[in-house]
Parts: sequence; C-alpha cells; structure tokens
Amino acid sequence: MSETHDAAQEVLRLEGLRKSYNVGKPTEVEVLHGLDLRLQRSDFAALVGASGSGKSTLLNVIGLLDRPTDGELFLLGQPTRGMDDAGRTALRGGAIGFVFQFHHLIQAFTALENVLMPLMVASGKPTREQLDRGRALLADVGLSGLEHRKPDQLSGGQQQRVAVARALVTRPALLLADEPTGNLDSKSAAEVFELFRKFNREFGCAVLLVTHDPRLSERCDRTVSLVDGRIDSDTTQDATRSE
Repeated sequence: MSETHDAAQEVLRLEGLRKSYNVGKPTEVEVLHGLDLRLQRSDFAALVGASGSGKSTLLNVIGLLDRPTDGELFLLGQPTRGMDDAGRTALRGGAIGFVFQFHHLIQAFTALENVLMPLMVASGKPTREQLDRGRALLADVGLSGLEHRKPDQLSGGQQQRVAVARALVTRPALLLADEPTGNLDSKSAAEVFELFRKFNREFGCAVLLVTHDPRLSERCDRTVSLVDGRIDSDTTQDATRSE
C-alpha cells in the first residue's frame, strides 16, 4: 500500500502526547506521558487499563474535549493542539461519534429526534435527506417502526441502540465508545458490539472501545493497554486462533 493511501486511511495519530493538570502549580501532575498511537479507518481497537491508568483522560483528549499539554494529536491529518475552540468543535462534530455507558437520550424527544440531534444542533431543522438517514440508521440498529417512541417506551438495550445511531448519524471517521455495554445484559451487550462491528466493516469507521470487560476486548482486533499513563502494550489479536 502506498504512503499516500496510508495517509488517506489514517484517522488518528498521537505523537508524544502529554497531559498535565494544575500546570505551573505545586500540585501539577502529569497523567499522560508521551503517548504515540495511530488508528486507521479499518481499526477496531479496545483501550484497556486499570482505574487511574489515564483512560478517561486519553479519551477526552482524543475526543477534542480537552487539550494536550504537549505533543500533537492529528485527526484526519489535521493538527489539533493549536486549533481554536470553534475549529475543534467543528472537527469534533463532523469526525467523531461518541457512545457512553449512559445513553443520555433526551426524554422529551422521540427516538428519531434523538438520533438527529447532532445534525439539528449543527444546522437546525433536519433536511429530508437527513430524516431519511436517521430512519435508515434506526433500521440498521433494529429499531424500524419505533422511530416515534420516547426513550421511556424503549428497553435499556433499545435506548443504547438509539445512542449508537445518534453517534453515527454524522458519518464520523472515528467512533469513541466508553464502556458502552456496561449497563446492558449480556444479550444486549453482544448486539451493541455487533453493531460497532457492522459500521466499522461497512462504513470504514474506526472504533476505539474503552472496556473493563476482557470478553469484549478479546473480541476486538487490537488491544491497547494503558498503565500509569503510558502505553504498556499494543497488540493485534491472532485472527487464526480458535474461538
């Protein structure tokens, strides 16, 4: 594969990324210590580590919700550390989808309205094409016919599927999932995981999934292990191993 094609496929690159809090004060503490990491569009990776290892901090930095103290984060080839807030917000809104342990649906809105929320925030009333995209995504996550139900009329697993569809409605290049199956029963958790697989495979959406569940991380193609703010290992699963 040519370097040019590699660059086109690269979604995320961290170079010497560091993050400190209380900078310049006696209580200054560095949480992330010079991380290097790359994610391609085809990557389906788990981020694992004990509590306090820096996973949440790293996810916030990758999601452009927080700035690194040093080093650089490239998203779709664009350096982001020096980018102003408006630029970061625009890039985050178009390039990154978020799924959290708690789905954070708006109770007063229907499933379809919740899915369309990122588009409505960006540009107001959804277009016909966007409405069709939202309905198609709900069908993709198995909720066809439930578009007009409110969250309290859906099961926990169904609500998390709405959250997945919402994360993908902007057609992001990168999906960040923070313990996305933590509140689900095993059947619903497996179904949500398969949804991530589907969108990674069919739409070239890179997935970085934070999980404490070794059963989930073992099913990912790649596992990045964070220990005390450093990448301890970055391994690719053996595709030939027996299931």
